[in-house]
Amino acid sequence: MTKMTSSTSERIGSIKSRLHLPAICAPMFLVTGPDMVISACKSGVLGTFPATNARTEEQLVSWLDQISTSITKADAPWALNMITHNSYGRFDSELDLVRQYRPELVITALGGPHRVTDVVHGYGGLVFADVNSPKFARKAIEKGADGLVLICAGAGGHTGEYAMIPFVEEVRTFFDGPIIVGGGIGTGRGIKAVEALGVDFAYLGTRFLACQESLINDEYRQMVWDSKMEDLIASRAITGALGNWMRASVEAAGLTEEAMKAVAKIDFSQDMHAGTKAWKHVWSAGQGVGLVNAPETVADVVETLVRQYST
Repeated sequence: MTKMTSSTSERIGSIKSRLHLPAICAPMFLVTGPDMVISACKSGVLGTFPATNARTEEQLVSWLDQISTSITKADAPWALNMITHNSYGRFDSELDLVRQYRPELVITALGGPHRVTDVVHGYGGLVFADVNSPKFARKAIEKGADGLVLICAGAGGHTGEYAMIPFVEEVRTFFDGPIIVGGGIGTGRGIKAVEALGVDFAYLGTRFLACQESLINDEYRQMVWDSKMEDLIASRAITGALGNWMRASVEAAGLTEEAMKAVAKIDFSQDMHAGTKAWKHVWSAGQGVGLVNAPETVADVVETLVRQYST
């Protein structure tokens, strides 16, 4: 059993004390930008974004400046999500920016956390690793992660195959550190439910997907409002990682059922924003998509979550 250190426990307690409820506005590829992060933090939930959402390094610096100057100690903290896959070409420059801007949490994805731990621990931050199986959870712990993000069945663009309850329970047999869990959570009741499992934070992505502050276009937003969980297709054909994709966008892109059975090669060495990339035209959502059906701001969503959580 890997035990949580007292310093990690203290830092998690400090983060929780600044939240209105134990929830995180999850980082969503090509969806989450600085406006969503700032709105989340000022509404009382932890805001995050993937560094790769910034088209250029210059834009990433601009976003980090905007976030770091807008969020105060009275607000919820913010976190940065980083791709640590060996093919990702911007990794070194993004790690330099982590060293400069010092997010309290860095969440690694599609690669090991060991590539960032020295830098993040050097300024007192915490590293969480995004994992979708007990096997990868064990590896992340071995490679120095302070906490885990368990991506369960029901999540969106990067999903898992394991049901939430047994996944959490199995991980708790070998790890008693901080856990974030995501996959279909979209209400305050859902947040309370994962707390009962002994989870520290709920990861909500799709619930915020169509918010006013989102980077998505109006067509994507309308498709989210119109979709239900049965309108999703789970496939590795788009990014190489398993994701849930909205059927209407799959059909609009001309992809057949057979094409969606393919497994794409995971490769982040090229321009992630290129119009030729499949994920620019095929849009993801998690199984909680049926809860999103009207225009809202991040603050509106958080207010609803707090009310549900409190009753």
